[in-house]
Amino acid sequence: MHDVDEFEDGLIGRFKRHLVLADVARLADDDFAAVLLQRRFLSLAFTPVYDLAIDLLEDEVGLRMARVILREEYPDDSGHTRSHREDMAEDLIQLGIPRKEIVESRPTAETTAAITGTLGLVADAGRQGNADLRLLAFLRFWGEVLVSVEYELLWPRMAPILIRNGKNRSRFYHPHYVHDAKAHPLATGSLLSGTHSDRLGLRVSELLAREESPDAFKEVEEGALRLKEAFYDQFRPMLSASGS
Repeated sequence: MHDVDEFEDGLIGRFKRHLVLADVARLADDDFAAVLLQRRFLSLAFTPVYDLAIDLLEDEVGLRMARVILREEYPDDSGHTRSHREDMAEDLIQLGIPRKEIVESRPTAETTAAITGTLGLVADAGRQGNADLRLLAFLRFWGEVLVSVEYELLWPRMAPILIRNGKNRSRFYHPHYVHDAKAHPLATGSLLSGTHSDRLGLRVSELLAREESPDAFKEVEEGALRLKEAFYDQFRPMLSASGS
């Protein structure tokens, strides 16, 4: 399991070195807003990705975990509490992005490709003999671990605006940076952990122990990372335009 963790940590390090994420401080304000508006569409795809995986999962333990995480996106059934998607829109407005820009934004071709590619990868994973491992590994890495990494790297650009008078007013980005993170190695995850990554990681490690090799796990995580990298590749020209 140590080797698998090393492999995963290597992928995380590779993602952190993506030029757009590593140099986000160089982006002009309008370009940073454009990144967040496009990233919003990936967030909107989170729930259908989970729903599709739930349709394909057979592992009852993994199913329950996925259901719990999905239901956390909509904290109550009374209609008085905002969904996580609404919290994201609130953060965008706090960051100075006019509501009109949110309303008028549309996914680019690259963003659309990232979303359809994600759904396709989940559907393909569900057809494999080790579908449960592949699906849970994908949900954990694409929907939790790498999301936390993204928000970790984007947060320093947001913090001066969203932290006011010593109070963190972020409703979406900072909470997800914290509760989606990989806080422990795969084998030492816990159902009592405060992060989704670690809770899912416990079941992934149990399913991995039944496999002859970690190849399926590695294949899924590589695929998830490529989808994320391709999404951020579309913003590379903005770094050149910044002139620094």
